[in-house]
Amino acid sequence: MSFALEGVGLVHPGGNRALSALTLGAEKGERVAIIGPSGAGKTSLLRLLATSIRPSEGRLQVLGENPWQLERHRLRRMRSRIGMVHQAPPIPPRQRAITAVLAGRLGAWPWWKAMASLLYPVDIAGARSELARLDLADRLFERCDRLSGGQLQRVGVARVLYQKAELILADEPVSAMDPTLADHALAELAREALSRGITLAASLHAVDLALRHFPRIVGIKSGEIAFDLPPARVTDALLVDLYAGETAVPPTQDNRSLELAPSMTHSRRAAICSVPRA
Repeated sequence: MSFALEGVGLVHPGGNRALSALTLGAEKGERVAIIGPSGAGKTSLLRLLATSIRPSEGRLQVLGENPWQLERHRLRRMRSRIGMVHQAPPIPPRQRAITAVLAGRLGAWPWWKAMASLLYPVDIAGARSELARLDLADRLFERCDRLSGGQLQRVGVARVLYQKAELILADEPVSAMDPTLADHALAELAREALSRGITLAASLHAVDLALRHFPRIVGIKSGEIAFDLPPARVTDALLVDLYAGETAVPPTQDNRSLELAPSMTHSRRAAICSVPRA
């Protein structure tokens, strides 16, 4: 089991409840897309799995262990086995792309190798290879503050690919990319998970990408699981209910619409007109 949550709740400082009695698990090698409206708890769930925050209640296991029962050095070791792709990658602006990618292995390298890599890249070929998978090989020595938002996100993906993590978590990893690049980046993450038999869990606001790249779709609303189904069983009605109350239609990567039945009400058409099916 890559991760397991049982009755997990999360209350942020200030009293805001993000997750309620959430039970969810994933076996090694599964690919899970997490979808839902803004503020549903998707990012909070991923941060729990990344051991960035501690649950307020319930039981949590990641990579076979309860992270909050580990000694500090064992917790650091666990975190080095988890790869996190952020919507806004936490990369120093003046850092070069190659250094940002190689940072993926800092938690696994001995201290002297990590320090040496900060002074001079210790694996130029390895960094170039991962950037090439994202069509960024020509930006190897480019400063990150000279990259676009989409390019920076691809550097973040390349860093996790280079890390060779046992669990990959991705929080809106392609939100700044155009449709073609977004599709390609998710395909590379999926290929990595398949080739190494590891688990990939990603939150996505573009429903079409979730349906296309993931064999398991988890819908979350108001901090609770609304459904946990394969793509073929995620119906239009489920999506309407999931996104009901959104002030804006869920964004998509290609702006294609569903073919809606003539009998569908105007309100229902408005709710799902931009939730395309692959």
